[in-house]
Amino acid sequence: MTFEPLEIALRNLHFYAHHGVLPQEREVGAHFTLNLWLTVEEAEAAINEDRLEGTISYADVYAMAQEEMQTPSQLLEHVAGRILHRLFNTYPRLVEATCELSKDNPPTGAKCDGCAVTLTAHR
Repeated sequence: MTFEPLEIALRNLHFYAHHGVLPQEREVGAHFTLNLWLTVEEAEAAINEDRLEGTISYADVYAMAQEEMQTPSQLLEHVAGRILHRLFNTYPRLVEATCELSKDNPPTGAKCDGCAVTLTAHR
């Protein structure tokens, strides 16, 4: 039997951070929600042998995302790009990753559930 690449999802990670174009957003901060989807090749050690070396540690991914979220940026696009760069630089078996980052209550004047960017990268 052969396996397709492993899909990992980290869903609805919540952060309080200081991102935004307006000075008030960077000063006061806001709530953000992050979703990550990771595609990992050669995950047989995790699947067949129950070994962490064959996959990606969810806790480590969360810690990386948390660190990147604490660095203020004007644009969500920039934050998403930093997160993806860091993941690809850390995990050689990572072949594709998608980052969806939402500002939960953006200062748009609209009644909404948030404004988000979605960025996908491939090795």
